[in-house]
Amino acid sequence: MKKLIAINLFLVINLYAQISPGELSIHHAQFEGLNNCTKCHTIGQGLENKKCLACHAEIKSRIEKNIGYHSSIEVKGKDCWACHSEHNGRNFKIINFNHKEFDHRKTGYELTGKHKTIDCSECHNQKFIKEPNLKKEKTYLGLNKNCNSCHEDVHQQTAGNNCENCHNTTSFTSDIKFDHSKTSFPLLGSHKNVNCIDCHKRTEINQSTIIKFISKSKILCTDCHIDIHQNKFGSNCLNCHNYNSFKNAVRQVFDHTKTNFPLLGEHRFLECKDCHKGKLTEPIKHNKCIDCHKDYHKGQFVINNTIRDCKECHTEEGFTPSTYTIESHQKTKFVLTGSHLAVDCRACHYKNNEWSFRFNSMKCVECHQNVHNQEISLKFFGEDKCENCHNTVNWSKVKFDHSQTNFVLAGKHISITCRSCHIKEIQGKKVHLFKSLKSGCLDCHLDNHYKQYSSEECLSCHTFDDWKPTKFNHNNSQFKLSGAHEKVECYKCHPRMNMDDGGTFVLFKTRRVKCSDCHSS
Repeated sequence: MKKLIAINLFLVINLYAQISPGELSIHHAQFEGLNNCTKCHTIGQGLENKKCLACHAEIKSRIEKNIGYHSSIEVKGKDCWACHSEHNGRNFKIINFNHKEFDHRKTGYELTGKHKTIDCSECHNQKFIKEPNLKKEKTYLGLNKNCNSCHEDVHQQTAGNNCENCHNTTSFTSDIKFDHSKTSFPLLGSHKNVNCIDCHKRTEINQSTIIKFISKSKILCTDCHIDIHQNKFGSNCLNCHNYNSFKNAVRQVFDHTKTNFPLLGEHRFLECKDCHKGKLTEPIKHNKCIDCHKDYHKGQFVINNTIRDCKECHTEEGFTPSTYTIESHQKTKFVLTGSHLAVDCRACHYKNNEWSFRFNSMKCVECHQNVHNQEISLKFFGEDKCENCHNTVNWSKVKFDHSQTNFVLAGKHISITCRSCHIKEIQGKKVHLFKSLKSGCLDCHLDNHYKQYSSEECLSCHTFDDWKPTKFNHNNSQFKLSGAHEKVECYKCHPRMNMDDGGTFVLFKTRRVKCSDCHSS
């Protein structure tokens, strides 16, 4: 019995050694053994990415969100094992990652300034990972791109979440850039000469210095300045004063640049009453162009019940040309590639004297004529998917596997152009034929035998490589050649006959197989 067990054990070990190409790495060692093969391999199909991603859910999540290194051009679309090979032994490095030479731009976050010089571990460590499922000993995943995910926000979100609006990665305290005119309180007149800290006071909280910026939504002069009139003339000091000097009051010519809405471009030539329908001192809505102008695009840019502002594409200097760039277009659902990059915007977006920017469908046939009509089978065309055969770089360069059809190309057929068979001239008009195109030899080739043979019989004598009857063997016919018949010239039995149209053909099917058909008794 012990001998039998030893033999079986030897056979199992020997069988596994033949199946497995080598030991798994230490990271996958728990899957060693025949019973575990199907956890990574699919019988009859080999490896599948979906099985890798079933375990590595953190990678799958990023791929689905199209973020991180595994969604970059360098990795996207590759098989997992192309980079993470297995069965190379326990000590094999399944992740061969050189962090010193890694191009961080491929993660979607480019390292600039001081970020280039710091060690990876200063950012990639447990205290900055917010996702609970990524709290593991070693990982480069789970970080947030926002500055305040790693750095303390001394402004306590009063300056927003985008630190780059003011700071840079070279120095957080010097070269601060900030355009105060983009806030609800543009610095005008004497305010331009005031130091930031005169308005934005430093506050010590829990041994930390806090500098708040937004204190209230509507800022009044009296929030900083003493109202010597004790509110006798209301809280709007600008009814009488200006920012240049509080002593210069009631100017005959109103300087609109002192307001939150400086007049620029075409606005400079408007009459006051064009905007100010009531009293000039009454505030009017002006945060968005749509507050004064009608929606020229008729609701095409309403997202989540909020209309996008016109200034995203236009300026006060004139409605045309648009400032919308190709780079902006690449962020839409329809990325411009190939010849589309050279097409004028109007070609797609200006139809029937109207601009259209929202499309129910982005299929090729929405703009291009389907010259194939119903000739392409659903198997190949799908749901009007021209890209199954064509591309945006060169429309005439077609990629198509003819072997998927019922007519496999062989011999001379491989070298001829698609047009030779699929484009026919019918009644003086070029027509594309695919589904309705017949595949018999005589459907394309001239019948030199004058109706003696069908298309199916052509291959009995001919091949696709050469039209000469190299396959014909007289002994396979109804009349085998033997004796003196082997020396008789073909034309004596197979004469040339006249066609109805004046041509001639060789009569092969003579129907004469008896001796008496040719010889007299």
